[in-house]
Amino acid sequence: MKNLMSRLIVGALVLGVGAGLVLHYQFASSREEIVAVLETVTHLFLNLIKMVIAPLIFATIVGGITGMAKATGIGSLFARSMVWFVSASLLIGAYGFLAAHAMGVGDGLNLTPAAGGAGIETEPVTPATFVEGLVPQSFIEALASNKPIQILVFSMFFGVALLALKSANGDSRLADAIDELTNVMLKVTGYVMALAPIGVFTAVAAALTAEGVGAFATYGSLIVSFYTALAGLWAALIAVGALFLGRGVLRLLAAVREPMFIAFSTSSTEAAFPKMISSLTSYGVDRRTTGLILPLGYAFNIDGSMMYMMFSSVFLVNAYDIDMPLAQQILMCLVLLVSSKGMAGVPRGALVIIAAVVPGFGVPAAGVALLLVIDQLLDMGRTATNILGNAVAVAVLGRGTTGTTTHGTTRAGDVPAAATEPVR
Repeated sequence: MKNLMSRLIVGALVLGVGAGLVLHYQFASSREEIVAVLETVTHLFLNLIKMVIAPLIFATIVGGITGMAKATGIGSLFARSMVWFVSASLLIGAYGFLAAHAMGVGDGLNLTPAAGGAGIETEPVTPATFVEGLVPQSFIEALASNKPIQILVFSMFFGVALLALKSANGDSRLADAIDELTNVMLKVTGYVMALAPIGVFTAVAAALTAEGVGAFATYGSLIVSFYTALAGLWAALIAVGALFLGRGVLRLLAAVREPMFIAFSTSSTEAAFPKMISSLTSYGVDRRTTGLILPLGYAFNIDGSMMYMMFSSVFLVNAYDIDMPLAQQILMCLVLLVSSKGMAGVPRGALVIIAAVVPGFGVPAAGVALLLVIDQLLDMGRTATNILGNAVAVAVLGRGTTGTTTHGTTRAGDVPAAATEPVR
């Protein structure tokens, strides 16, 4: 029974591909109606996921602060996490930029700028709007809108204040209640994730029903180049994990395969967040540590999306044969890097950021529409990569915390039943 959910998700993925291709080619006359039905089921599943994310982030962050601050120190853990995330963004951004140029993506297309925009709603992205968006005007609004960065900021203030009261009074009923809330939300998450195979099946089937394999034929070179570069990034992430975790990195990969399959199939990091909590806990990282680091990672450690934005911007520059100096290309990539930190939870967030940034550097906005055709196919890979990158980050940064030995194994009694039983 331990790997039943993994097998069900993989089976749903395979069946979704088969069903999608059959529906695309055998039911062409009613294709749009079929896609609408499949996408409705997928959206229902994603809504269930979104339903649990906000309270789960709040409870895990506050519980993590009040429960483990004395052992490790919030400031130290936060600082180490941000150093990791910023370093990873810079290194992976550079990798994506160099890989795209080395592969010559977009060379020879000689596209001509067309009239019209990108077909994507965008807003100007500036450092000021990014910073202002970090702090919620209303915590209730942040919860209702599932804005992870804003929930994170409020939860850290709330957790530190609750810790101060707990330290002064020696105990806190509210802190105990929030621990219970975490357990309840993990139990609810288990119920929701039992429906994951259905969500995976409908998401994949809808994408293949709508597009078939035509997108692979038309944009095959870009797709192959991107996934080849992703494979190199995966190898690098696993190597970094092995450097710190040794053979434990293999157990980590086994532990997070379910959230990676979910993210790949649904193109949603949100869909994988609840399962990531329990998967990393079962691997051996203390749940409180995961509750502190993982929301930060979701906001600042988007490895796959970071590489995709570098890759796509170089593709557009080459496809339109734009004579852009290297220094300006690097500046464009840095702006993309900074702007990406505010895209957590935004549907097609990486593409939206590209559409908002690259026109300011002379790239035709209409060119982003080229990426729309195959974005679903590319989004699946970059989203799964985001999950892998955060899994490695949490496992490495969480070493030595309560509930984890130096080899990443969980001590007896450290993993609460609520964190693991519902998803078995």
